[in-house]
Amino acid sequence: MTRFPTMFILNSVAVLCFLYLPVAVLIVLSFNDSQMGVTWQGFSLRWYDKLFHNPAFLDAMINSLIIALASTGMSLLLGVGTAIGMERLRGRAVSFINMGLVLPLVIPEILLGVALLMMFVLIRMPLGFLTIMLGHGVFSLPLTIVIIRARLRKLDPTWEDAARDLGADSWRVLTHVTLPLLKPAIVGAALLAFTVSLDDFVVTFFVAGPGSTTLPLKVFSMIKTGMTPEINALSALLVLVSILGVGCSWCYQQRVGRYAEKRLL
Repeated sequence: MTRFPTMFILNSVAVLCFLYLPVAVLIVLSFNDSQMGVTWQGFSLRWYDKLFHNPAFLDAMINSLIIALASTGMSLLLGVGTAIGMERLRGRAVSFINMGLVLPLVIPEILLGVALLMMFVLIRMPLGFLTIMLGHGVFSLPLTIVIIRARLRKLDPTWEDAARDLGADSWRVLTHVTLPLLKPAIVGAALLAFTVSLDDFVVTFFVAGPGSTTLPLKVFSMIKTGMTPEINALSALLVLVSILGVGCSWCYQQRVGRYAEKRLL
């Protein structure tokens, strides 16, 4: 009986090593004092110092933050209403609408990037910040809808019914009952959409224009001139931000979701 738990534990450890060992190596090498990326010669923070004194890196970081915030705001603005509306719909067409909303998440990113580029060229929209924001919204909006709908399905409908019985109209039910209960999912979806937008490279590569270089594009351009510890430092920062964003999203939904109904009381 003890063999199976031990086997499962070892399997879990092996999977975690397979997933995160390359990331750990990257982070460790970002503190390497050597000019060569893979030869350890001592601990040093000079590559991070050099990175933060690089104007091109700072411009790319500001661009990435602006685009990620804008696309996240657009996804929340459209996604919350769409998710609530989809949960109220009934009929045969709902399954087709659901498939259409989730489809951008499973389409290969390179095809999505080419399709967006062709559309922007056809409508003669200049490539830049706006096209990147719209491109990121294509895959972050379905992600937001999926997360919020998952939370909606767990809500007890008697909360809304009780509010209506007490004389609340539809707007008051939405703002005082539904949205407060959806707050964990909304915050979690925002953090996840922000992280996904900040990390995206493929779609950004196709729809970016002059002067709209993001951090992933900056990493790609730096690799062309050769691997240096400075690239390791930039990559490590992107990885840490991604892990932090996803981790905060998960923790917030787990903690706040347990007490949302109690706070409503």
